[in-house]
Amino acid sequence: MRFTREEIEAAQRTVHAAMPPTPQYTWPLLSQRLGATVWAKHENHTPVGAFKIRGGLTYFETLAREQPGVRHVISATRGNHGQSVGFASQRHGLAATIVVPHGNSREKNAAMRALGVTLVEHGDDFQAAAEHAGVLAERDALHRVPSFHRELVRGVSTAYVEFFSALKDAPPDVLFVPIGLGSGFAGAAAARAHCGVSTKLIGVVSAHATAYRDSFRARRAIESPATTQLADGMACRTPVPESLDVILREADDVITVTDDEVAQAMRVLFTDTHNVAEGAGAAALAGALQQEERWRGKTVGIALSGGNVDADMFAGVLGRR
Repeated sequence: MRFTREEIEAAQRTVHAAMPPTPQYTWPLLSQRLGATVWAKHENHTPVGAFKIRGGLTYFETLAREQPGVRHVISATRGNHGQSVGFASQRHGLAATIVVPHGNSREKNAAMRALGVTLVEHGDDFQAAAEHAGVLAERDALHRVPSFHRELVRGVSTAYVEFFSALKDAPPDVLFVPIGLGSGFAGAAAARAHCGVSTKLIGVVSAHATAYRDSFRARRAIESPATTQLADGMACRTPVPESLDVILREADDVITVTDDEVAQAMRVLFTDTHNVAEGAGAAALAGALQQEERWRGKTVGIALSGGNVDADMFAGVLGRR
């Protein structure tokens, strides 16, 4: 998935009209721990606490231009995509309905409602929620915002354009990117091409939701159960074909991390940087820690893609040493 320079620059203008660039920091304790220079891209510092907001902004800017008659949208989410839809809908004066599975994060649900979203609970996982969103979209003639789309990726790419541009004098040897449905990874790949760097991209999936890792190895789409209890943003059981195409073409590797490894990465991020990461947000660091020996002495990038973890869950993670 490639974008022209003009498309990327337009996305930057759209995103930066709503929020400033997020920082990328190298943290001494984190670098010391990995024996490498570690740069963290802090997408937990956006107005909704996650990278997804960028894609919502570009998607809705295009929607307003191309389909100005749309007044009500619907989508499905485990949380961060829904906050992105809510934030962008509010800016454009649109109504938004979001379908979430039963048992979804209470605090993510509350954050979506605070953005004016009408929340519908349906099914036991994201796939069931997404299917129900499709039914409601058809029944009520609503515009359905997909979870993966070229316009979403165009917005998300701005995070990694910021990252690679800031480090243009010494680009990282590798960047670890968590994979849920794949817009983050696709955005990183687009930014790498835009910035002309040779940084390797390693996708990180949950060991309890291995669809993209299995598909990467088989070179074709393979479904897999999603049973992760901690990394809800990575709980994907069915690969998106367009996303998988990007991953097959652009990934150096796709690796898995367990919930225990993710929990350890959440603790490390809090201890070494005092940043809060949700499960998916800590997955990139979990992958870097797993591959510590491979990248010792190198420059390593990690995407801290979100910080929206429920307080009770985070307290439990910090309490498990």
